[in-house]
Amino acid sequence: MESSSRNKLEKFTKTSNDSIRYKERGRTKGGGRREMLLGIGFLMQGFRCFPWMAVIFFLKDGLRVDPSTLQILQNSANLPMVAKPFYGLLSDSFYVFGQHRIPYIAFGALLQAVSWLTIASLPSSSMSFFTITVYLLLGNLGASIVEVANDAVVAECGKQSANDSGSSSSDLQSYAWVASSIGGVLGNLLGGISITQFSPSAMFSFFGILLTLQFFITISVSERSLDLPKSPSNHGIRKQLSELLLVLRKPEIYQPISWFAASYAIIPALTGTMFFYQTQHLKIESSVLGISKGTMAVLMVSDALFVNGFYRTMGIPDSLYIVVVSGLLEVLYFFKTLPFSVLMAKLCPAGCEGSLMAFVMSSIALAFIVSGYLGVALGSYVEITETDFSGFQKGLLIQAACTVLPLFWSSVIPEYPKLKTQKKEK
Repeated sequence: MESSSRNKLEKFTKTSNDSIRYKERGRTKGGGRREMLLGIGFLMQGFRCFPWMAVIFFLKDGLRVDPSTLQILQNSANLPMVAKPFYGLLSDSFYVFGQHRIPYIAFGALLQAVSWLTIASLPSSSMSFFTITVYLLLGNLGASIVEVANDAVVAECGKQSANDSGSSSSDLQSYAWVASSIGGVLGNLLGGISITQFSPSAMFSFFGILLTLQFFITISVSERSLDLPKSPSNHGIRKQLSELLLVLRKPEIYQPISWFAASYAIIPALTGTMFFYQTQHLKIESSVLGISKGTMAVLMVSDALFVNGFYRTMGIPDSLYIVVVSGLLEVLYFFKTLPFSVLMAKLCPAGCEGSLMAFVMSSIALAFIVSGYLGVALGSYVEITETDFSGFQKGLLIQAACTVLPLFWSSVIPEYPKLKTQKKEK
């Protein structure tokens, strides 16, 4: 009797352990596919600077545009990014064959591939400013859809890992940030070298082929295999919109978003002018520009390691890192992006990940567009042209002064969210 009971107990224990190991293997397998999909998505997102470097040189050397026109196109091409909340609402509300992330990633990748391959196939002699603008808008539409779906997956999985194990939900954001930064490093370095070796159409074709591969890889993955949390938001877009508006009424949500967007918008960007100054006035080679932008992306990777506590484990105090490295990144406008994304992912309610993160990113995109248009106005005010850069120093000083202004209302940013923890303690 005792032996029989012992045997039953051993069988039950073995079955339980096998079940646990099976679930762990399932989670690991799902997590691996999820990281592969996100890694490719964010890598391609960062690598978009590769064809854009060819676009900028083609506009300057092929179509002979001036700095203001170049900057207007660079910022206007990002207008599809402003509609990200709409894509997020679609992704949260409408399922395609039982999936609400994979189809949107695949469609966005395909839309980009069609756009860039079409630009590559057009004869350079017959390509007009209007034609390339239309296809760039189409490509950025696809890119924005992919980014919305990827950001939603990151927010969902980050929240799930925090709830299940109590671990930091910044791990997946950091992984995505690193993947995007690596793509940026490769895109800028290869773009700077390739622009002197290959034609713009060849670079467009190469990027279009990569996007086509991303499309086929994406459709080969089943969303069920990604181990995503079950979303309670499988309902109409009107209901989803009302939930988003309800979330945006919370001060801990709208205050940091407002500050973050405004801190970018009020700084007039002089990217087009700087590009002409570097290439026309200083005669800097494209490979050097690629290396400089690649260095910036490397610093962004370093920022991700900082958020994960990597430097702290090496004995480097956080304050020292902030003073030495983050001060430089703040000048480049990128230091605050990752911590802000982590904060929004923590505050994002379940079922609203896609629409809220999309709203956040669209606010940033709109801020960059406003910043670019202000830069065009500033360039006109200080009388900068493609041949006269005498007012450039004055414009940079005005830009630097505007960078300090957001500090005066930074108090609206909430501290680390402790609402749930406080409720549990009570």
